[in-house]
Parts: sequence; structure tokens; C-alpha cells
Amino acid sequence: MAAGYDIYGLKDGPRPAQRQMLVDSAIAMGLPRGTYSRLAVRSGMASKHGIAVGGGVIDADYPGEIKVILSNHGNASYEFTAGELIRQLMVEKIQTHDAMEIDNMEDTERGT
Repeated sequence: MAAGYDIYGLKDGPRPAQRQMLVDSAIAMGLPRGTYSRLAVRSGMASKHGIAVGGGVIDADYPGEIKVILSNHGNASYEFTAGELIRQLMVEKIQTHDAMEIDNMEDTERGT
């Protein structure tokens, strides 16, 4: 079983070297309360072509299209093709707690 949901590119086109681009996914989704999603890099694309994902956290209450920030860290342009697997979308549980302001912290093993 895969850890996430596959996200495919919709259009052919180059990703210039040393640049980043915003790529449409045509996907919008609703997530259960207490979760968020994030975009994860495809290891083969990263290791072979220097393509990485930027940003990536999608809150459960975000209603719009999920767009993928792709960065080409390589020295050559990369030519994407429509239908190419570009990322995985992970859905993860979160725990949120009320934050409170304090005047000082107790000393810890890691220091002050």
C-alpha cells in the first residue's frame, strides 16, 4: 500500500534549470478535522533530475485547488509530460493545543 496519493502533472512543458514553477493539479479536497495534507517529493525525480517540491502544507479548511511548487535544482531543463507522476499527497493526523504566553521557561537539559 502506498503512503500517499499520487499527483500527476496536467500539461507538457519545460521546467527550466535553477527555477521554480507553480503546477496545477486540478484537485481540491476536503479533509477530516484533525488532519492536514502535505506534498512529498518523489525520490526518483529528486535524485535523477534535481526536482524538489516547495511549500507543501495544506490545511484541512483550505477549499481551493492544490497547486504544486516544483523547483528544478539541476543544471538542465527538465521536460515534463502530461500525466507524469510528480508528487505524492500525504494525509496526516495532527494534534493542536492551546498556546499560552509565559514570562520565562524552566531550565531544561537542552539549556535555556
